[in-house]
Amino acid sequence: MSAALQEAPIGDVPFTEEDFAAIAAMVRKTSGIVLGETKRELVYGRLRRRLRALALGSFAEYRLLLDGPDGSQEQVRMINAVTTNLTGFFREPHHFAHLAEQVLPGLPRGNRRLRIWSAGCSSGEEPYTLALTLLNAMPDLAAWDARILATDIDTDMVATGAAGLYPADRVAAIPPELRRKHVLRTATGEAEMAPAAKALIAFRALNLLGPWPMRGPFDVIFCRNVVIYFDKPTQRTLFNRYADMLTPGGYLYVGHSESLYRVTERFQHLGRTIYRKLR
Repeated sequence: MSAALQEAPIGDVPFTEEDFAAIAAMVRKTSGIVLGETKRELVYGRLRRRLRALALGSFAEYRLLLDGPDGSQEQVRMINAVTTNLTGFFREPHHFAHLAEQVLPGLPRGNRRLRIWSAGCSSGEEPYTLALTLLNAMPDLAAWDARILATDIDTDMVATGAAGLYPADRVAAIPPELRRKHVLRTATGEAEMAPAAKALIAFRALNLLGPWPMRGPFDVIFCRNVVIYFDKPTQRTLFNRYADMLTPGGYLYVGHSESLYRVTERFQHLGRTIYRKLR
């Protein structure tokens, strides 16, 4: 690659190959997310807004800030900016049907404890869909010690999920009966998740590559459309950690384009991106 191309700006502020490589390396080290060359314009566009907010004139200045003694907070903002948060209520609905029809009826009725983890919960639609599934499929839910943990590396998305407020058109994918029971309309026209759904979920910021403070075990883990951003060694480590956190025979749901094939042998594939931990 020529020096001229290396220095060519994407927009009004030069964004060199050195800038992109340094930022991509920091993102990968911090979050495990791999940013290939095809993401260069996306990274520029999203971080250019951070430069404006910080009144910085170049990416060189921004990199100095990230590497400085007070850079940890901006690193969080950077990860928030470059991560993609595409989600929706009842996305890949066969997963929730399987949970309701195959998993929940088979839970041991002895201790009535149920733990589900939505790992990479984005703005909260997935854990709220899980909550609605439990409320609909378990008439005796009040007699259970049932909790849903919802985590994401993006602190802005975690805050959105905890608030439980969405534009009215976002809840259209929720079946009408569940929408009537568990979605409220605010004075400003937004859709708000009802207290019964909110009460089941704990939202927390969590970097999947870092320490996990929760002890588990979980009966079910949803980690969908997350590992596509990781390399194979990182995927292998992550799925083995999930296996450690699951109860014997616990279930793992992954995204439609994801697979555990040649990544880990600790799960049985049940089909349609549904896995069960080997006992």
